[in-house]
Amino acid sequence: MIRSYIKIAWRNLKTNRLFSIVNIVGLSIGLASTLVLFLFILQERSFDNMYANKDHIYRVLLNTTEDDLETWANVPSALAPELKATIPTIVESGRFFHHGFGESASIKTDNDVFIEDKLFWSDASILDIFNVEILKGTGSENLNNPNTILLSKSTAKRYFGDENPLGKTLTIDNTTSFEVKGIFKDFSDNSSLNFNAIAPFMMQNFAKNPSWNNASFETFVMFDSATPVIRDVELKIQDILNKNVEKEALWYTFSLQPLERIHLYSSNYSDSYITNYGDINQIRNLTALALLILLIACINYMNLITARSQKRATDVGINKTLGASVKDIIIRFYIETGLITAIAMVLGGLFAVITLPIFNELAGKHLAISSLFTIKILGFLVLIWLVTTLFSGSYPALYLSRFSPKEVIKPTSNKGGIASVIRKGLVVVQFSASVVLIIGVIVIHQQLEFIQNISLGYNPENIIAISTSGIRNEGSGRALVNAYEQLPNVSAVTRSQGYPGLGVSGRSIYKRSTEQSMGIQTNRAEQNIADVLQLNLVSGQLLPKIKQQGDTLVEVLVNKTTVDFLGLSPEEAIGEKVAMQLGNNAYICGVVDDFNFASLHSPIGAYAFHNAQREPKSYLLVRFENEILTETISRFENTFKTLAPNTAFKYTFLDKNLELLYEKEQRTANVGLLFSILAILVACLGLFGLAAYMSEQRNKEIGIRKVFGASVAGIVQLLSLDFIKLVLVALVISFPLALYLMKSWLRDFAYRIEISWTVFLTAGILALGIAMLTVSFQAIKAAIANPIKSLKTE
Repeated sequence: MIRSYIKIAWRNLKTNRLFSIVNIVGLSIGLASTLVLFLFILQERSFDNMYANKDHIYRVLLNTTEDDLETWANVPSALAPELKATIPTIVESGRFFHHGFGESASIKTDNDVFIEDKLFWSDASILDIFNVEILKGTGSENLNNPNTILLSKSTAKRYFGDENPLGKTLTIDNTTSFEVKGIFKDFSDNSSLNFNAIAPFMMQNFAKNPSWNNASFETFVMFDSATPVIRDVELKIQDILNKNVEKEALWYTFSLQPLERIHLYSSNYSDSYITNYGDINQIRNLTALALLILLIACINYMNLITARSQKRATDVGINKTLGASVKDIIIRFYIETGLITAIAMVLGGLFAVITLPIFNELAGKHLAISSLFTIKILGFLVLIWLVTTLFSGSYPALYLSRFSPKEVIKPTSNKGGIASVIRKGLVVVQFSASVVLIIGVIVIHQQLEFIQNISLGYNPENIIAISTSGIRNEGSGRALVNAYEQLPNVSAVTRSQGYPGLGVSGRSIYKRSTEQSMGIQTNRAEQNIADVLQLNLVSGQLLPKIKQQGDTLVEVLVNKTTVDFLGLSPEEAIGEKVAMQLGNNAYICGVVDDFNFASLHSPIGAYAFHNAQREPKSYLLVRFENEILTETISRFENTFKTLAPNTAFKYTFLDKNLELLYEKEQRTANVGLLFSILAILVACLGLFGLAAYMSEQRNKEIGIRKVFGASVAGIVQLLSLDFIKLVLVALVISFPLALYLMKSWLRDFAYRIEISWTVFLTAGILALGIAMLTVSFQAIKAAIANPIKSLKTE
C-alpha cells in the first residue's frame, strides 16, 4: 500500500510540474536557510565547551558605581591572589593581560623580526584552569620563572619553520630576551581565549606590587564545585574589597560570570582582552529569522496544495467511492508531503553547501562545509524533515480528506469560508514579515551610512599609524619623527600612545573641592597630535614640543567635555591644576573641540592628551597627501627599516580602523539582507500559490466576463485588486511593528538617524511592486485563457 502511495505521489509530482517545482524550491530555500543559520547558531553556542573544567570556571567582572554605570571585564591585579587565599572553594585563580594593554609586540628571532598581535602575560594558573595542552617541553611551571616563554604550535612554525623551537631565544620589543620552554596546542576557533605566545605575569611590576587601583587585568577563578552559590561568593569578594580599599576610593564592586556565558553575553562590557565576542541578540534574531523562513515555506506548501483543491477533490471523491477511508487519504497526502519534503531536503542541502562560503564571507565566520555532515546536523535534518512534513502536510491532509463523493459530483457554491480567510491571512502574515525585513534592512544601511559620513570632530583620512612598540629609546623615536617629516607629501608627524578608535589609558578626573569624579581617556602624545588629527584648538596652546628629562610638570590638552565637567570655560581652564592620576603637577595647557574618539554607540566623553612619562608612545602617526598609495607605503617602510632595522613594520589606516568599530553591525546588515531576500522570495511563492488558487476558483466568472466583452487588462486588474488589498493590510500591520523594532535597535547608538516616512514609502512601493510582479503571471494567464474551457460542465 505504501509503495502504491509513493508511486501515486511521484506521478502527481510529474503531472503537475509547475506546482511541484514551486513547492520543492520554496521548501528547499527554507530548509537551506534554516540549515546554514542553525550551523552558525550551533557554532556560536559551542564556545568554550572544550574545556574539561568549563562548569567550574568563572570570570570576575568589575561594576562601576559612579557616573555612567558600566561593566568592565578587567579588574585590579591584587584581586586574584586574594581570592585564592581567602575563599576556600576557589581552587585556582589567575590573571592575564595583552602585551602593552592591547598593543602588538615586536618579536626578534636570530633570523627575522615579527609583529605578534597575541602575546599575553599570564599567571601559570591560567594554563591549569583551561587545561592548556603542552605538546613539547613543559608548561605552567615555566611561567613561574622569569625570561621564559611558551608558543602555540602554529606560532612556533611561523617563527622557526621546521627547526626545534625549544631552547630558542626571542627578544621582545628589543629590550628583553626570553627562552622558548614549551609548545602548546593552538586554541580552538570556538575558544574565547586565543594566545599565540604566553610570557610570565610575574615579570611585570603589577605582579610584584599588586594594586587595587589599576583595573587592567582579566581574571578567572576555578571552583571545586560546578554549582557554587554565586551570590555568597560575591558577598565574600565584597568583604575582601572593603578590607583592602578605603571607602572613599571604592568606586566599583565585583561580580562573577560563568565561562559558558562569556561569548554571547559580553558584547556590552568594556576593557576586555577577549575580542571574539558574539551577541545573544543576534543569535535570537537569526533563530527567529530561520524559523520564519521555514514557517513561510511550510505555509506556501499548504497554500499551493489547497490551491489545487478542486482538481484534488475529484481524486479524493473517486478514491472514497472505491472504498478508501479518511485515514487512507490522510496517509496518502502525508506520504506525498514527505516525498516533496525529502526532495527539498536533498536540494536544500545542496543549496546550503553552495551558499555556506557566501555566508562565511558576509558573517566573517569560518564554518566548514564538512560540518554539514556531522551526526548532529544530520540528526537535525531528520528532525526538520519530520516536523516540516507533519506541519506542511497537516492542513492539506485534513482539509482535502474531508471531501465527500457527493461534493465532487455536485460541488457547493461556497468557495470562500474559513479556509479562504486562513489562506489570505497567512499571506498577510508572510508579507507583513517581509515588509518588516525590508524596513529593517533599509534602516540599518541608512544608520551605517550616517555613521560613515558624520563629522567626527577630527579628520581620520590619510593618516597612517605605524607601530613603534619595538622602539623604546627616545632618541630613536625622535630621529624617526624627523626622518618622516622630511619625506615628500607628509604634512604632519607625531608620536602617541594611541589614536581615536583605539583604547588608551582609562583614568578618573576629579572636580575641584569636591569628591565628584568622571572617567577620562588619557593619551600620551607629542605637540603635533592636533595637527595630525586636525583638531580645533579652542583656547590655550598645544603640548610643548620638547620636554626635558626630569621635568615633573605635566601639560594636559583636554577636550571641551572635560572642562564642562570641571565647571570652567575653555579660557578659564588654561593653567588650572587638574587631579587625574597624572601626578601633582598636571596643568591644563589647552582645550580642543570635542571629537568622537570612540564608537558612535557612546556619547563623547572626557579625553586628554598629556606628556607625563608614564606610558610608552607606541605609534607614529603620519598625515600624508593623496598620492599613489603603494609608493607611499613603500617609502614609509624603507624609512622605518633604515632607522629601526630590528623592528617589524606594521601599520594601519585610521579610517580603516574606524570601520572595524562597526564591523558587527555591517555584517549583521549583510546577513540580514541575504536572508531577508530569501524570506521575501519564499513569501512571493506563497502569493503565487494564492493567485493560482483564486484564479482557479474564479475561472467560470472570468469566462463569463470575457464572453460579455471584458478586456484582458480589466480582468488582470480585477484579479490583482484582491492581492493589493492583502498587501495593504500587511503594510498597516508591519509599519508600526517595524517602527518599534528599529527604534529599539537604534537605541544602541548615541548618534542615530531619525526614521523617515520615506523608508515606509519605499518599503510599501517595493512590497506592492513585488506582489504585482508575482501575481501578474497568474492573472494574465487566467485573463487570456479560452472561456469555453472554463465554462464547460464537468
